[in-house]
Amino acid sequence: MFEMGVGTQMVVLFFILLALRLPVAFSLGLSALYAMWQLGFGLEMVGDLLAAGITKFSLLAIPFFILAGTLMGSVGIAERMIRFFRVLIGSLPGGMGIVGTTVCLFWGAVSGSGPASVAAIGPLIIKGMHEDGYSRAFAAALVCTGAALSIVIPPSIGLVIYGVIAETSISELFIAAIIPGLICGVLMLLTLPLARFSRPDRFSESSGSLAALSPEPYAGLPYFKRLGRSFIDAFWGLMTPVVILGGIYSGAFTATEAAIVATVYALFVGAFVYRTLSLRSLYAALTEASASSAVVMLVVAYASLFGWVITVDDLVGHYSTVLLALSENQWVILLVIMVMLLVAGMFMDPVTIMFITLPIFIPVMRELNWDPVWFGVTVMISLAIGLVTPPVGINLFVAANITRLPLERIAVGAIPFLITSILGLAVVAAFPELSRFLVELMR
Repeated sequence: MFEMGVGTQMVVLFFILLALRLPVAFSLGLSALYAMWQLGFGLEMVGDLLAAGITKFSLLAIPFFILAGTLMGSVGIAERMIRFFRVLIGSLPGGMGIVGTTVCLFWGAVSGSGPASVAAIGPLIIKGMHEDGYSRAFAAALVCTGAALSIVIPPSIGLVIYGVIAETSISELFIAAIIPGLICGVLMLLTLPLARFSRPDRFSESSGSLAALSPEPYAGLPYFKRLGRSFIDAFWGLMTPVVILGGIYSGAFTATEAAIVATVYALFVGAFVYRTLSLRSLYAALTEASASSAVVMLVVAYASLFGWVITVDDLVGHYSTVLLALSENQWVILLVIMVMLLVAGMFMDPVTIMFITLPIFIPVMRELNWDPVWFGVTVMISLAIGLVTPPVGINLFVAANITRLPLERIAVGAIPFLITSILGLAVVAAFPELSRFLVELMR
């Protein structure tokens, strides 16, 4: 008779609690506590294990990158950036679709979080795309997919967590993710012609919450004067990736310290350059960032408890062996891993998926001598796709809340982007040198 081990019971209980709509963090914690009780460990260990899970220097990057992204959205950087790109490339065929994709890529180098990016730039881009003739569902799908790349394009919160779990250089992960992130962005641009098959629709009264860009102050001027003045307005926002990534790659500061630099930079721009930062907006940004950080760190804390049980019960060794026994062909094993991540992305957020699956996948990666940096970027693209995959695509929920559209309509609009995203994943997985090129160049 089949006998289910304690570790497997814990995993099954986790999914049962998740199906009962219990929050992810508490599902992880309760299932881990059950397993510890079954294994005979005292609950007095729980506090130490939770503290050990979150008291890691690298994890400090998470709340500070979230705060930096929130501040940059509230002080007007997003609006100025969109206005600049609208002047620069908005007249090209595709108009605001190209602008939206470009801004999503730039904002990925500011936020590091998919849902936060949708909330920050989504209302402006969706409204602008709709005014250019795109359907709201297609526009929302573009924003969801582009914002999902925030966990791929550095500085990425997902890559920070992967680096901590896999004990891999976070700076190298950031460098390695640049070319794959750009490839995914180019494929998004190639998807825009499919918009002609989507029906333009009208705004309902309930969608009036969508923010519109304020009137362009330089309308009526010659093109190059408009471009120059909008560039000056957007300069400090466009410099954000240069400051953050340039400091990391030059060795001026680490990836974790970069998060603090980004926060100070956002405060400086808001207070002294644009002068749009007030005590009220600062309080609102701190409150929003604290709430978002608390959710992530609570999952990290309970996931570390969950992961400890997996290690103690040797679930890692068991399932790693099963995975390696599937085939002697490493590409088959990689395909299985990618499919597992894509399926998991339909039901869970990236942070939870990483803490549950990476302890099993990383030993397999080491056994097959895969490059941990390339594997991390590949994992992150898989998880980014999960952010726009129903039924639990987090970005889809945020966009549905912004547009007041049914989630199903946005999910249908996202199908072309999902297809090209999977194509991008296949390219990055098949050609590891795309991830390694800049890393080797920087050495």
